[in-house]
Amino acid sequence: MHEHLIKPIAIIKTDFTDKFGIPRQSGRAPSLLGRIIFEKEFKNGEGLKCIEEFSHLWLIFGFSEAIKDSFSPTVRPPRLGGNKRVGVFASRSPFRPNSLGLSSVKLEKIEKTEDGVVLIVSGADLLDGTPIYDIKPYLPFTDCHTGARGGYADNTADYKLDVVISDEFSKLLGEKLTPLIECLADDPRPSYQEDGREYGMSFSDFEIKFTVSGKTLTVLSVIKKQFDKNSITN
Repeated sequence: MHEHLIKPIAIIKTDFTDKFGIPRQSGRAPSLLGRIIFEKEFKNGEGLKCIEEFSHLWLIFGFSEAIKDSFSPTVRPPRLGGNKRVGVFASRSPFRPNSLGLSSVKLEKIEKTEDGVVLIVSGADLLDGTPIYDIKPYLPFTDCHTGARGGYADNTADYKLDVVISDEFSKLLGEKLTPLIECLADDPRPSYQEDGREYGMSFSDFEIKFTVSGKTLTVLSVIKKQFDKNSITN
């Protein structure tokens, strides 16, 4: 079998500089915006002709922070508590033989910028700077399968936390408030999910700290990275 070398066509810019806090699936935080910036040979936009006719896109990307020299044929999905192993091909784990991921996003608009033609998408579950290897249009008449089964993932499909955040924090976050709440509601904690522990995550220009009790997540602090004088903490 011949090996085939692939190279990125673009990178995506998002609010996530760390892996912790990224939604586990695309579309779980629909207000999250990302900017797809193309490599030099694709910047003129010729390859995007007619893409505006489609509402959603498939992104084939690389798990750039999950590359290992070897892989395990079984993994422990977080939503199974980290205790049960399943086959890697029966999971969405980033630790895969080729470290490739698939994400479905909504195409919000197309911009012509000094970086060339840029795609603005929403609902992406990707780390800032993630390499994009290909983009394909989402076709609802073939890609949406009514009545499809989601296996063990169906058991936690509706799992959400209630997020409690003060008015002061909300005001400081501004337009980042809604996407942050969507991410927090999806429960970014690791699989063992210890109640009462304080967790921290980076989001856009902010450092967020929170704790969880039962199904309620409470934001403890919001610190703006650039300007400490604007920070608010309890």
